[in-house]
Amino acid sequence: MDRDDLEPRKRRDEALAALAREDLSLLGIEELNDRITALESEIARIRDQLTRKHSSLSAAEALFKK
Repeated sequence: MDRDDLEPRKRRDEALAALAREDLSLLGIEELNDRITALESEIARIRDQLTRKHSSLSAAEALFKK
């Protein structure tokens, strides 16, 4: 087994941390607005996934409570 397979979350966390460390003063107004739009879309996608996961969890809990 490849060592990278054991730590998949680290890569995701690193990408997010790198994004947060980026020097925003180097970006123009249009680039900043584009970035906000992209991040808002990503937040919506994450919220949608959370909703689906909560629904699946609720369905599983209901099934096993019977």
